[in-house]
Amino acid sequence: QVQLVESGGGLVPVGGSLRLSCTASRIVLSTNAVTWYRQAPGKQREYVATVLSGGVRNYADSVQGRFTIWRDNEQNTVYLQMNSLRPEDTAIYYCQTRNRNRDYWGQGTQVTVSS
Repeated sequence: QVQLVESGGGLVPVGGSLRLSCTASRIVLSTNAVTWYRQAPGKQREYVATVLSGGVRNYADSVQGRFTIWRDNEQNTVYLQMNSLRPEDTAIYYCQTRNRNRDYWGQGTQVTVSS
């Protein structure tokens, strides 16, 4: 059974940093695009960042210059480094990938930025 597991969330002050991890089992992340999304209370899920199979990275305007996404293929893990965090970054963060026409999601990790 394919699984994605996020970790690394927590409570940080404004301006702080966190590193989220998305680790996969029974699927090789290096051959697929992996995307981070987030969902704040009462809001729709929104796009954060993607790393493509070839390594190209894309970011939402709201996180450009503050967040970095990258892969560690040996660990079969995708990371999201989040710096200069703001209260509006508070959300549950999910990683997602697609393989053989099926989407896979993790359970999410909570990020709370205190003002």
